[in-house]
Amino acid sequence: MAEPRAFLRALLDAAIAAALPERILPPHLPPPPRGRTIVLGAGKASAAMAKVVEDRWPGPLEGLVVTRYGHGVPCRRIEIVEAAHPVPDAAGQAAAQRILDLARSAGADDLVLCLISGGGSALLALPAEGLSLADKQTVNKALLASGADIHQMNVVRKHLSAIKGGRLAAAAYPARVVSLLISDVPGDEPSSIASGPTVPDPSTFADARAILARYGIEPPPAVRAHLDRAAEETPKPGDPRLATATTVIVARPQASLEAAAEVARAQQVKPLILGDSLEGEAREVGRVMAGIAAQVRRHGQPLPAPCVLLSGGETTVTLRGSGGRGGRNSEFLLGLALQLQGLPGVWAIAGDTDGIDGSEDNAGAVVTPDSLERARRLGHKAADHLSANDAYGFFAALDDLVVTGPTLTNVNDFRAVLIEAAR
Repeated sequence: MAEPRAFLRALLDAAIAAALPERILPPHLPPPPRGRTIVLGAGKASAAMAKVVEDRWPGPLEGLVVTRYGHGVPCRRIEIVEAAHPVPDAAGQAAAQRILDLARSAGADDLVLCLISGGGSALLALPAEGLSLADKQTVNKALLASGADIHQMNVVRKHLSAIKGGRLAAAAYPARVVSLLISDVPGDEPSSIASGPTVPDPSTFADARAILARYGIEPPPAVRAHLDRAAEETPKPGDPRLATATTVIVARPQASLEAAAEVARAQQVKPLILGDSLEGEAREVGRVMAGIAAQVRRHGQPLPAPCVLLSGGETTVTLRGSGGRGGRNSEFLLGLALQLQGLPGVWAIAGDTDGIDGSEDNAGAVVTPDSLERARRLGHKAADHLSANDAYGFFAALDDLVVTGPTLTNVNDFRAVLIEAAR
């Protein structure tokens, strides 16, 4: 096996490479239509997906996709717009309106090719009638701080939107709509990926109201009135406006975990995939993972060392501190390190496969057996950083941040815990 840090980074790199658009998209491109080809898209990978389509499409095409600032890829025929994530901005609102207008312009002989990936929900920020962008921003910020999971957040977002929850595909009817999705949600549910702009939505206004109540979120008056009025539900399964729409998931978190497992086997380290959809509070998931690692180290269960525990999914962070920096992967690792308390032979990496952990410049970080001791020598207490939701500051002080830059894909979080054989 390579040096532990290099080994762990190789696993993360393999997970990301398995989901790159140039690798996974070409086999799923549909045949050209008799009429126009209109490419629409949203998400952190959408610009890279558009470039793949443009390079391989045999005929004329046009379109517009919106991606996060810094995630753009130059295209000749498809317009690329950058906007804010995770809190939407005016650029995303303007792009979403133009995307909806393009969908409405499609005719029966046309193909609307939709390229959707994680992050698309915030980037397609088109408020429902009677709501403002500021209303959506307020609710979005509250949801991000609440501890709500991605499915719950997207239920609310769909019911405050003029384009999500199947409304984009409905607007394109009777054109053929083909949606190619890169999944970043636990369970790979299409209606949750970017809040499902092109697929039926089984959730309701009542569900959205219940989620806000569960997390104690009091929305702006206009939002409350909109949810209570429930004037126009999202398109449901069986809606005739979605009869010409088909959906294909072209990349999933599970495939990235399997790619990492192959790298581990090649270095004579036994992999154990614990799941591709682990959820819960990031720090608590870290503590549970530390318990499994300790069981391996002490008792050789559920498999003997050397081994690596692999998992994916999307944890949540409930903001408790103020002014802290750090996303869910860094907080997961800090919870893991505190529970391990320097257990010998245990290393870990966690990162968001899109290259951005939360809103910082790192994908994630690395935990080493001496992380806590090195931090103490520098005057940093791990428990204080965790209380302040400042995992970024903790790992930055140790020079243990993992920085990849935008990867131009997004199959959610990747976590690997390496347990070395006892010496």
